[in-house]
Amino acid sequence: MLSSQLNLTFILGIVIVYGLGQGFSGSFFRIVTDYYWKDVQQVQPSMLQIYIGLYYIPWILKPVWGILTDVFPIKGYRRRPYFVVAGVVGVVSALMVSLLGKLPIAMALGCLIGITAGVAIADVTIDACIARSSIEFRSLASDMQSLCGVCSSTGALVGYSSSGFFGALVVLAIPPTLLIVLGFIIYEVRSRNLPSEKNKIRENLGLAMMGMHQTIKCPQVWKPSLYMFLSLALSISTHEGQFYWYTDPKAGPSFSQEFIGLMYAIGALASIAGVVIYQKTLKDYPFRNIIFYAQLLYGLFGMLDVIFVLRWNLQLGIPDSFFVITEQCVSHIITRIRWIPMIVLSTRLCPTGIEGTFFALLMCIDSFGSLTSKWGGGIVLHVFHVTRTDFANLWLVLMMRNILRIATLGLIFLLPNADQGDNLIPSDLLSATNAGEEGLQLVPMEEKYEV
Repeated sequence: MLSSQLNLTFILGIVIVYGLGQGFSGSFFRIVTDYYWKDVQQVQPSMLQIYIGLYYIPWILKPVWGILTDVFPIKGYRRRPYFVVAGVVGVVSALMVSLLGKLPIAMALGCLIGITAGVAIADVTIDACIARSSIEFRSLASDMQSLCGVCSSTGALVGYSSSGFFGALVVLAIPPTLLIVLGFIIYEVRSRNLPSEKNKIRENLGLAMMGMHQTIKCPQVWKPSLYMFLSLALSISTHEGQFYWYTDPKAGPSFSQEFIGLMYAIGALASIAGVVIYQKTLKDYPFRNIIFYAQLLYGLFGMLDVIFVLRWNLQLGIPDSFFVITEQCVSHIITRIRWIPMIVLSTRLCPTGIEGTFFALLMCIDSFGSLTSKWGGGIVLHVFHVTRTDFANLWLVLMMRNILRIATLGLIFLLPNADQGDNLIPSDLLSATNAGEEGLQLVPMEEKYEV
């Protein structure tokens, strides 16, 4: 259905950005860098969470990338050049960290942030296209987010599966190379009214900022945005503490790198199942209802981590490998079902004309929530003295995380009690910020229903 109404190169862009960039690169990056920091740099889990929190800086800067793509075209193109820029940044960063040997921590961190910057720039560029398409083809909004979810989960499945066998960081240079290629082949109508004068650029930038200010003041916008931030920030991340425990030969189950990759790969497969469940049975439910129950399950099933760390599964006769894979499947399904409607909600909050910038702002808020989650988790791990070798209080940290997840339900009133296909912002906001120019045309202007 999507291919009959949207240009195929746009769909290819989703596959490359979400499948190879966020999915494959993100999952491969997660495994190999965790082992890099643990085995090569030998940092503590609490400090590692602080470092990983810095990975979110390029994502927090998404409004900047969005402004660039919306109001600063290059050679008449608003999107294509930024795919190329994203690819170059990613390739250079990946090659530096993989080929220069052991680097000082600051330099290594800079290179890894550069890799995430390449992914973030490409992401905001394709998200601008998705946001505009969600406005023009409202009935396809959930289908496009499902496609993004499937591509991301499939890419993650491949990345996690291969990370245990091909752990070289140089592999991370492959996805950004394809972004460079995408920048040359993706369909885009060159702007006929290229703003060549500086005052015209300032005017466009001013309009974009004014449109963002007017929109974010709207209660229908800032309330769900606040909820999305708090739901992420309050769910403190404990990933690095759990990762160190997974691989510890004394206190933990001593999983190998191959099994860690397999475990996350199965979790990615479960994420695809979550997309299918959402697409087939949940996409017509109101935002508030579906997110409420998903958040509730998110907190309750988080108790599986507590059971695992306390080793109660062994007392029940359940092997570690079976238990952790089951936990990964359940958590990934719930996480995906919880996440997709929030992304669909974000696309519903974007006014036409600055959809790239505003969607980037919403994703920036989410990224700041994730950074807060990482740093908050790192601080809690440090306070509870969870180190490379001491995991006695890890279960308490996990219990605190689960309580905070459930407590987030008290903020559910911030979400609109509306169907996923409804208009959520006033009609004047949908049109008032429209500058009258298309950025990336998803289909040819005269042939919107033909490929």
